[in-house]
Amino acid sequence: MIRFLKGRFYPSIDGTTIIETAAGIGFLVTIAANSPLYKHFEGEEVKVYTHMIVREDDMSLYGFSSMDELDLFRLLITVNGVGAKAGMAIMSILPADELKHAIAKGDAKTIAKAQGVGKRTSERVILELKDKVDDPLTDEGDIMPEEVSFVMTDERSQAIEALMALGYGREEAEEAVGRVQGDDLSVEEYITLALKRK
Repeated sequence: MIRFLKGRFYPSIDGTTIIETAAGIGFLVTIAANSPLYKHFEGEEVKVYTHMIVREDDMSLYGFSSMDELDLFRLLITVNGVGAKAGMAIMSILPADELKHAIAKGDAKTIAKAQGVGKRTSERVILELKDKVDDPLTDEGDIMPEEVSFVMTDERSQAIEALMALGYGREEAEEAVGRVQGDDLSVEEYITLALKRK
């Protein structure tokens, strides 16, 4: 069993990435669409926690940026009717803490937004996992992001669109770019500084 990989990060647009280890071996790893791993630049060294699924005709690795994410994925695929593909789809709709919050609060509608996951499956996820996950976002712990004031330039707008293409939600992308000081930066500079501040 491969528990984690450490190496250079080469993402693809199809939800997979190649992690090239120091030995020169490239492992194909499937990651969630909103994975924090996308905050890393191509070729940058990362550590990816993995879950391997072996079938008669296939051997696949699923990767996560933390043990917490990996543990949540392993819980999801214990649910009847939720395989690795559906589990990754669910992991792709929200960051791990927000997904746990949705499960704990019984928010089946949000979970059903995952590609290929219907109402019945989302309700089953909540039924089977509600008592197994800790809610990291209690009502008292919900923190509203501080207000950010900035001038929306074309460059900022393009940077926000680029972050959304990487899997960020619009509000998260706007907040990240909005925290970057200066109104005369290039699109690339806004993206780079926004990612560093995340």
